[in-house]
Amino acid sequence: MANRVPAAGLADLGVETSADIHWNLGTASLVEQAIVRGEGLLSKDGPLVVQTGKHTGRSAKDKFLVRDAETEDTIWWDNNKAMRPEHFAALKADFVAALGTKQTLFVADLYGGSQPEHRVNVRVINELAWHNLFIRTLLVRPEAAELQGFTPEFTIIDLPRFVADPERHGCRSETVIAVSMSEKLILIGGTAYAGEMKKSVFGVLNYLLPAKGVMPMHCSANIGADGRTAAFFGLSGTGKTTLSADPARTLIGDDEHGWSDTAVFNFEGGCYAKMIRLSAEAEPEIYATTRRFGTVLENVVVDPETRALDLNDPSLAENSRGAYPIDFIPNCSDDNLGPPPSNIVFLTADAFGVLPPIAKLTPDQAMYHFLSGYTAKVAGTEIGVTEPEATFSTCFGAPFMPRHPSVYGNLLKERIARGGVDCWLVNTGWTGGKYGVGNRMPIKATRALLNAALDGSLNNAEFRTDENFGFEVPVSVPGVDSAILDPRETWADKSAYDAMAAKLVKLFIDNFAKFEAHVDQGVRQAAPTAA
Repeated sequence: MANRVPAAGLADLGVETSADIHWNLGTASLVEQAIVRGEGLLSKDGPLVVQTGKHTGRSAKDKFLVRDAETEDTIWWDNNKAMRPEHFAALKADFVAALGTKQTLFVADLYGGSQPEHRVNVRVINELAWHNLFIRTLLVRPEAAELQGFTPEFTIIDLPRFVADPERHGCRSETVIAVSMSEKLILIGGTAYAGEMKKSVFGVLNYLLPAKGVMPMHCSANIGADGRTAAFFGLSGTGKTTLSADPARTLIGDDEHGWSDTAVFNFEGGCYAKMIRLSAEAEPEIYATTRRFGTVLENVVVDPETRALDLNDPSLAENSRGAYPIDFIPNCSDDNLGPPPSNIVFLTADAFGVLPPIAKLTPDQAMYHFLSGYTAKVAGTEIGVTEPEATFSTCFGAPFMPRHPSVYGNLLKERIARGGVDCWLVNTGWTGGKYGVGNRMPIKATRALLNAALDGSLNNAEFRTDENFGFEVPVSVPGVDSAILDPRETWADKSAYDAMAAKLVKLFIDNFAKFEAHVDQGVRQAAPTAA
């Protein structure tokens, strides 16, 4: 059996500890450790069930990037909070001191990225066994024979029990996520939410890869029987997971990918899916992972006696999650990568009922909608709030973008043009009126339109030019009710549609104003037209 203890230890970080260090344990060993240490329960069907305490999601306001010579001119500071180098130095010293007091530590050596020439070596040091299992599940696992010679490029230290000091550490609260690109070190303290580790690696790759001409993407990706790859961008609630998890297509990954000259490659070796109200009928492949040993379930309610799960109970968190190896999905790619994409799909749930169910985009329009990152939230439960709320998250993932959005937008536009990629905007939101008046877009129609786009047959359809957004919309598609293809015609009150369309157009134009100076004339002209 290969030695799982690497030659490069913790001394390079200045860590001196007498702790019992568990290097690169496998799934079964980490589950055993987590249970013995009282970190979680084993459910009756096999998953490890844990609770993350008060933090059941990311602490976005507590994340910082060190502002130094490396990052001063490369980070999009309007979107990223800065930490001074002296504050990070104090934080690092206190983290190293805290490591020295631990009796037990768990260390995993992993890859961020499935394509060897573009991956980053990541070492993760944890005080919790289940955290180590989580990150080992989510990142790409080296072969045992590769571990002896493993040298980390970035290191993550995750200490949930660490208490940050805002005055000493230059942070906001007792919780801190601090990233130093120059020291290649990520410090996470005061939160047990394991997703902070995963997203920190995503942020690192989002920083490193553009300099190599590789496009990092917050998207899912799959491959058709014809060998053609599709990438699906979309914010929460737009159907990204549902539409990309197609049993007729091979899954590359569900969340984070890179687009190099030769491949679309998954950044990860696992999936991190929402579990709340998951059903065997709606998402059978993901549901099946809740009955497998090796899955980690966060904040899912479990009966302490029977160990039966209740996926419908949100009392611990609405954002209950499950982490599982990607090969738990039956039709996944063997090597977590596929050819460069032939199709890119931007998913939006338009609660205003204005956008068509599908539209074809030029490269300029694709960059415009990529930088806009639009979807809409439905009207809330608050008294008097009756209108949908527009959400713009640039690049469909603003919280994870260290560089300026134009860097990613220009990379995308260049790769679309070079590869002759077909780009589509798909509205999974409302038709026949805004939320509360119209109806949700029929999933059957969405799937039929998406299949026609991905198999190439939609390119042969007759198109009209949308009067508001200027993109091309099919007039008729076999198997789809033609009436649904023209959103204005689905509204009983045409003047109400026109008013709502004008409102949405203005929201797009106002949001894009901050990008106009960073894009060329073609992209500026791809904006919708105000009446």
